[in-house]
Amino acid sequence: MAKGMTKSQLYAALAEKSGMSKKDVANLWDVVVQTAYSEAKNSGEVTLPGLGKLQKKHRAARMGRNPATGQEIQIPAKTVLKFRVAKAAKDSVL
Repeated sequence: MAKGMTKSQLYAALAEKSGMSKKDVANLWDVVVQTAYSEAKNSGEVTLPGLGKLQKKHRAARMGRNPATGQEIQIPAKTVLKFRVAKAAKDSVL
């Protein structure tokens, strides 16, 4: 199976397609990512148009099972981060 694009390859491709320098692309990408993180943390979700939605979700406590011993254990409630892929991205890729 082929490996995915590395970060530097992504920056190079974006720089070539946008006409920006790799350094400017890297700075812009960092700003987009940090903005998405802070918005998801503060409001609970952020939409990246055409790509998907980053959401904070509460997962309730539940009973689980230790696969090695079969013993039941209590799994505590926690907050998790989920990414839902946009329909446009699914249609484009699949």
